[in-house]
Amino acid sequence: MDFKVVLDKVKTDASAQSKLDKFNVIFKEFADKINIKVDKLGLYQQAFMHSSYINDLGLDKRYNNERLEFLGDAVLELMVSDHIFNKYEELPEGRLTKLRANIVCEPSLVVFASKLEMPVLILLGRGEDKTGGRNRPSIVSDAFEAFLGALYLDQGNEGAWKFLNDFVFPHISSEDYNAVIDYKTMLQEYSHQAFSESVTYELVSSTGPSHHRKFDTEVSIGGKVHGTGTGLSKKESEQQAAKSALHALGQEV
Repeated sequence: MDFKVVLDKVKTDASAQSKLDKFNVIFKEFADKINIKVDKLGLYQQAFMHSSYINDLGLDKRYNNERLEFLGDAVLELMVSDHIFNKYEELPEGRLTKLRANIVCEPSLVVFASKLEMPVLILLGRGEDKTGGRNRPSIVSDAFEAFLGALYLDQGNEGAWKFLNDFVFPHISSEDYNAVIDYKTMLQEYSHQAFSESVTYELVSSTGPSHHRKFDTEVSIGGKVHGTGTGLSKKESEQQAAKSALHALGQEV
């Protein structure tokens, strides 16, 4: 696939070109930070090109980052499997499978990407940019996998392994690793101990188009509102409301 097609098209769109120019500057700083020597910049540019960015250019979807995401997903699963297979020699197959799933799941990839400040690199179309796409977990996690796919093609097996060994594996400190924090359960347990009161959630609004709906939820304890939360699903908004309430109640989360 000739990526020059994309670069030529970008030159005809001032907004797209401005975003790519900004990306090139930030990505150089990012590459220096994680200590990689880039041979094929185009691979990394494509890795962060969301489908909305390519759609705005009127190009075929094969030019967005989804193909690299496909490759990166496979690389990630294999290398994580290798790592935990050798690190946790006592774990049976079932436990290894569960641990791997917890490491390669969307919430974990968002954590890894966020710690590396990857979201700022994502190239989005005009509409997706305005509606907060840079903070959508699915977009962030997909970009992380696409970056890993690009790194694998550019630096080979050794480069991809080094990246994971430096920036992912250190977070896997135990066989019980799980990046998903259940704020609702934490709030329920705290409320029971501190107030002996029940926790209730109320959806107060939902806005936006059906394909990108935003939900706002309030959480109350004993009838008093303690937090609000927003999310792209009712469950996510409830989790964010619980997190907000825990902060308001002075609990570390």
